[in-house]
Amino acid sequence: MYQPPKILHLLCPAEYRIPTAGREVYLTFDDGPCPETTPTILDILRQHNVKATFFCVGDNIVKHPELFAQIKAEGHQVGNHTMHHSKGFYTNTNDYLNEIDECATLVGNNLFRPPHGLITPRQNAMLKNKGYKIIQWDVITYDWDSDHTPEKILNTIKQYTRNGSIIVMHDSEKAAPRVLEVLEDIIIWLKQEGYKLTTLT
Repeated sequence: MYQPPKILHLLCPAEYRIPTAGREVYLTFDDGPCPETTPTILDILRQHNVKATFFCVGDNIVKHPELFAQIKAEGHQVGNHTMHHSKGFYTNTNDYLNEIDECATLVGNNLFRPPHGLITPRQNAMLKNKGYKIIQWDVITYDWDSDHTPEKILNTIKQYTRNGSIIVMHDSEKAAPRVLEVLEDIIIWLKQEGYKLTTLT
């Protein structure tokens, strides 16, 4: 499943795709910052003059503040991915909301992406009432999965990307062998297709 099912759009309203009249797409990276992956991703983005959005785990921000500062200093957007990468479906709602609020103090804005997209309709509604802007996705690459080769990831991008797509990748150690190999090819292909790559804001 490379795109969220329509029922999820109804049960948990969020930004799954950004309506746009032009050819714009949004590269996003989850789970960092990670010293094994994030610096190289930043190098690739810089070389191609591309800005992205990084949904950071609070615990990783605390462990690697210099990488978090570098992401922001280079003009990328940051967002909230909970303090400990908690899955809403399997986390007490009060604990889940507290984790998100704690991470928000580190991130400094209201952008939030649920880890794995797993969030209950009640949690979704409560976060919206608290002023969070919930960001899901339109295309997910499975770059953390060793069964998805870089070639398969690139083909997924080619098949499913459209105007306004929010594309999910990961700057985690687990995704490193694939994301670091395929990211430049993805950027080159998107630009060849006439897409502008920018941040969610």
